Amino acid sequence: MPKPDHRPDRPSVTFDPARGRNLLARKWAYLLSGVTVVSLGREGLERELRELLDAFCGILRGKAADTSSAGRIGERLAAFGYVGEPGLRCTLEVLGKGLPTLPELQPPDRYTERIVLGLGALSCGFLLAHERSVLDQQESMHLSLLKAVRDAQWNLKESEARFDEVVTSSASGIAVVRLDGRIVRANTALAEMLGHPSGELTGAGLYDLVHPDSVEVFREAMQTLLEDGGRERVRQSLRLLRKNGDVARISLTASLLRDADGRPGQFVVVVEDGTELMLLQGELSRQALHDVLTGLPNRQYFGTHLEAALRRADPVHGVTLLHVDLDAFGMICNSLGRRVGEQVLVHFAQRLKAVVARERAMIARFHSDEFGILIENTAMTPDINTIVRAINDELAEPFFVEGHGLALSASAGVVHRPVKGIEPAELLRAADQTLRRAKARRRGQWKMFDPVADAADRRAQGLAVGMAGAWENGEISVRYRPMVRLADGGLAGVEARLQWDRPGRPPLAHDRCAALAESTGLVLPLGDWAMRMASRQGEWWHQRLDFGLPVVAGLTEHQATDEALGTRVTGLLADSGLPPEQLMIGVPAGALGTSGVVENLTALAGLGVRVLLDEFGLGPDDLRAVEDLPVGVVRVARRLAEWQAWTDSTFLGALVPLVRQVGATLVVDGIDTEVQANWWRDAGADLATGDYFGTAGEAGTVVEHFVGA
Repeated sequence: MPKPDHRPDRPSVTFDPARGRNLLARKWAYLLSGVTVVSLGREGLERELRELLDAFCGILRGKAADTSSAGRIGERLAAFGYVGEPGLRCTLEVLGKGLPTLPELQPPDRYTERIVLGLGALSCGFLLAHERSVLDQQESMHLSLLKAVRDAQWNLKESEARFDEVVTSSASGIAVVRLDGRIVRANTALAEMLGHPSGELTGAGLYDLVHPDSVEVFREAMQTLLEDGGRERVRQSLRLLRKNGDVARISLTASLLRDADGRPGQFVVVVEDGTELMLLQGELSRQALHDVLTGLPNRQYFGTHLEAALRRADPVHGVTLLHVDLDAFGMICNSLGRRVGEQVLVHFAQRLKAVVARERAMIARFHSDEFGILIENTAMTPDINTIVRAINDELAEPFFVEGHGLALSASAGVVHRPVKGIEPAELLRAADQTLRRAKARRRGQWKMFDPVADAADRRAQGLAVGMAGAWENGEISVRYRPMVRLADGGLAGVEARLQWDRPGRPPLAHDRCAALAESTGLVLPLGDWAMRMASRQGEWWHQRLDFGLPVVAGLTEHQATDEALGTRVTGLLADSGLPPEQLMIGVPAGALGTSGVVENLTALAGLGVRVLLDEFGLGPDDLRAVEDLPVGVVRVARRLAEWQAWTDSTFLGALVPLVRQVGATLVVDGIDTEVQANWWRDAGADLATGDYFGTAGEAGTVVEHFVGA
C-alpha cells in the first residue's frame, strides 16, 4: 500500500494570455518600425498592433477558421502607411514564429493549420488593399497630369494675352526682332517715337534704323549677346533715325529669347526716349539730394560737398562748419500748427542765405529745424561772432506768418578751421555735439568747438551708455552711509548710495552714477532696484537686530516726476515687508516746480513714507514748500556746507531757526571735517551726512560700527 504523501500541494502555474500578446505585439512593433515608414509613433504603433493581434488570436481560437476576418486584419495593416513588401515579410516572420508560442494557442498541433490559413488570409487581404492603394494613386496622378496640362494651356493663352496688352499699352517702344535683325512686330509707341505710321516698322531692319555712327557698336553688342550664353541682355544708349531724318536719343535694352532646347530664338527690344529719361533722372537726382520744403541740399549732399571742400581748403584760412538750430521751433508747431512751422523754416533758410550771400558757402537742412552751414574761408570772411550775430539779427526782425508776428533766435555749434585730415563724419559729429553744449546753457547762443570738453563729453556719454551692461554684470552695487545726530554722534538713519566698481579703474560714487543714469533714462529701473535692495536690507536689520531707524533713498528729478512713483513704492514695500515709516525718500527741492512732483510727494506721505526735501537752499520757495507740503525733514545742499567751510560768513546760521519755525528736522550734507560738524551743531542743526561720519560701505560696516557698538 503506498505511503501517504504529506507534502503540501504544489501551486498550479497560471498563464496570462494578455501578457504573452503584449510581448509579441511589442516585438512586432519594434521590428516593423525598422523596415517601414508609418505615420504612427512607437507607442501608437504598438497599441494598434496589439489590437490587431488580439483580434487575430480571437479568430484563430474560434470554432472554425474565419479567413475573411483575417483578410480584413491584413487590410488594416496596409492602411498604416508605407508598409509594403518588407513590412509584410516582417509581419509573417514575427507572427509565424510567435503565435505557436502563445499559451492560448496550445497545444501547437491543434492550431498549426489555423495559423497557416490565418496568415495566408492576412497576406491576401494586405496585398489586395496595397494593390487598390497603388491603383488609386495612379488614378489620382493621371487626373493631376491632365489638370496640369489644361492649366498650362490656359496659362499660356493668358500670358500671351497679357503680353499683347503690355506691348500695346506700353509707353516704351517694344519690338520682336529675328536673329538676322528683321523686325517681326513693333508696337505703336515705337512707331510714334520714330515718326512712322503704326505697323510700318514690321519687316524693317533694326540696324537700318540706327545712326551710322552707332550701328557697328550696336551690331557687335547684339552678336556678343547671341554668342555669349551667360549674358541675358544688353543695354546701350543709341541714336536712332526718325523717318524725317532727325536723330532720336534713346536707351535700348535687347534680351535674347531661347526655345525649349536652349537655342536662340528671337530678340525682344525695349526702347525708351532718352531725352525725357535724362531729364527725369536729373530731377530725381536733384530731389534725392535736396530738401523738398526749403530747396536746400540735404545732409547726404552736404556730406559729399564737405568731403570735397576739406580737400581743397585754403591751408591758411581753412573752413568753418556751423550746426545751427532754430530755437523754440517745437513751441511754434505746437501752438500755431505744422503749416506755420513749415513757413518759418522756409523763412529761416532764406535768412541764412542772406547772411552768407557774399561767402563761398553751402547751406543744408539736416532734419527738422537743424541746418548746416559750410564756409570756405578767405581773408575777407568775417569772424564767427559776427556771422552768428548777423543770423540772430536777421531772425530778430519780426515777420508775419498767417497773421502771427514772429521773432526768432538760433543756437549754433561751430568748428573753425578743423585739423587737417579730419573725416567729414567726425567733423559733423563735433559740430553737433558743440551745438548740444551751446543749448545746454541757454537759447540764442553759440559755442566754439573745444577738444578738451568734447573728449570729456564723449567719455561721459560712453560711461552712460555702458552703464546698463555694467549693472547686468554686477559692477553696480548699493552701499550705505550713516546719517548721524550732531548732538551725540549717534546713528539716526542709513542712506542707500549707488557705487560703480569698474575693473582696473577708480569706482564711481553715487552722485556720478545718478547723473549718468539720469542722462539716459536708466535711472528709473536702476533707482527701483536700488530702493528695493535698500528696503530689503532695512527689513533684514529690523527683523534681526531690532533696528527701527529709517532707510533713506534719494531720488533724481526724473524719478521724482515719474507718474508711477506711488505705485512703484507701494510695490517695493509689499515686496520687502519694510514698514512704511522706516522708509525715507528724498525729493530734490529743485523739482518741486515740475508738474506732478507735488502730487507724488503727497502720495508718498499718504503711504506713511517719510519725505525728505533734498538739496535745500536759501530761497523763500524752499521754506514755503516745507510749510505747505507734508515734509518733515530737509537736507541743506552740499554746496552750502562746502561754502560755509571756506567762508567766515555766519548768515547760514540763520537758516536753522527758519527751518525749526516751520517744524522740520534739519540735516546737513557734506560734513567732511570736525570743524564743520561742530559749527553746524552749535548752529542748531539736527542731523548730518558726510565723509566725517563715514563713507558709503557694505551694509555690515554700518551695523558693526553703530548698532554693534
